[in-house]
Amino acid sequence: MRVSGCTYLRYGVKFGYPFVEAIRSVLPIVDEFIVALGPCDDGTEEKLRQIGDAKIRIVHTQWNEHMTQHPQSSLRGFVYGQQRSIALFNCTGDWAFYIDSDELVHEDEREKIRAAMEKYQDDPEVEALVFDYIHFYGNANTYAWSPRWYRTAARIVRNTVPFWTPKGMAFVIVQTQKRGRYPRAAHTGATIYHYGWVRGEAQLQLKQNDVLKFGRDLKSPPFQYEQIDPLTLRRFTGTHPEAIRDWLPPADGVFEADPDYRLTSRDRKHRMMLAVEERFGMRFNKKHYHMVR
Repeated sequence: MRVSGCTYLRYGVKFGYPFVEAIRSVLPIVDEFIVALGPCDDGTEEKLRQIGDAKIRIVHTQWNEHMTQHPQSSLRGFVYGQQRSIALFNCTGDWAFYIDSDELVHEDEREKIRAAMEKYQDDPEVEALVFDYIHFYGNANTYAWSPRWYRTAARIVRNTVPFWTPKGMAFVIVQTQKRGRYPRAAHTGATIYHYGWVRGEAQLQLKQNDVLKFGRDLKSPPFQYEQIDPLTLRRFTGTHPEAIRDWLPPADGVFEADPDYRLTSRDRKHRMMLAVEERFGMRFNKKHYHMVR
């Protein structure tokens, strides 16, 4: 069994991504790691090369800046899908393990992840493998938990199946020129640790502005971590992946939201959904896959 890892990246240093740590966390699992690297002059490529691992292969790409002028905002996120698909299309393994540049796996779960790929390698009904998610928020001791935050996602896909990612969010299997479907999946039993919401506010604001440029025709208001529903935040009691520990800023206690934060209609809806989940053991997860195992 041969396994590829992949990601796409641009301005990793400027936007404060822990991309070096993310790649290092996955390298022991894969036989190659593809980085679709867009044009940037912030030292991102230099840091990639300083990792010094022969498994890493950089594929230089071009970003379609004209897509930011598209009148239909629903299509403008397509640029991210292009880049993610380029990374995927360069994978040569039996499985392709995609991670974002702020996502890590824990060293304690590497064997479990590899075992899941081996288990389903000869099972054609399983086209993708799913992970649970922890979204850290504000500091290393806190994570966000509500229906607003996706709590599972497919991150490993069978590389003999025609996958692509239309808007860079989910994997879709191409069926015909006009139709696609979500993959049939099994769960790895492992977790992805997401650190995108632990970066400094200034770096996160830069990234938010860039996302809006390629995603929606909106202006990004000044970002403040404190502006969040306090009931969304929970204490993290586990251990962080070893690769990220030196990157994480020191933290005392759970991150505190603004006590005067005014709930939005979306917040109130998610509170109601969370209450139903806790009472009836349900999950209002968005699932871009169909679980078969």
